[in-house]
Amino acid sequence: MMKARPYHHGDLRSALLTLAEGTLRERGPAELSLRELAREAGVSPAAPSRHFKTKQALLDALALEGFQRLTAALDASLAQAGDTFAQRLAGLARTYLAFATGNTALLDLMYGRKHDPDATAELVAATERLKNLATDLIESGQRRGEVRPGPVDRQSVPLMVALQGLTALALTGGFTEEQLDEGVSDTIAFVLRGYAP
Repeated sequence: MMKARPYHHGDLRSALLTLAEGTLRERGPAELSLRELAREAGVSPAAPSRHFKTKQALLDALALEGFQRLTAALDASLAQAGDTFAQRLAGLARTYLAFATGNTALLDLMYGRKHDPDATAELVAATERLKNLATDLIESGQRRGEVRPGPVDRQSVPLMVALQGLTALALTGGFTEEQLDEGVSDTIAFVLRGYAP
């Protein structure tokens, strides 16, 4: 009988999430295994259960971390973008696209879980926070007179569709960096015309 190694990792939860994200990126969610992650982390096979009871719990935590990282990046870009709706929209769009293209597998996981009926309350709240960034941006533009009046919930839909569509095009490949950059600029200009008073 093999003796289990003692739990000796400093921050096992973070280590498991980092290793899981690497596996997700390289081989996809089907290849994730708590036992394999424990081996990679150098801990006993039972050690991950202290933090994640199931593989799904680990995936949910990874999706939540992804939403938190994306929201933090968007918050930072909005804080540095300037005051105008155009500046803030450009910062939001470019940051979102950079995150999406740099974290494709993570983004798939995030959006794959957000509508599941068994999604955790934390995951639902994280998706709401992301949605609120778009509605807050539009409300701010309305207050400044840069965005036409109207229901913010409805007005946020075209913005989210434009960002998701641009992201989908970027992820399919076949575009140079210059073409993507031009695509972002053109999309921003298109959205600005649509929101103009």
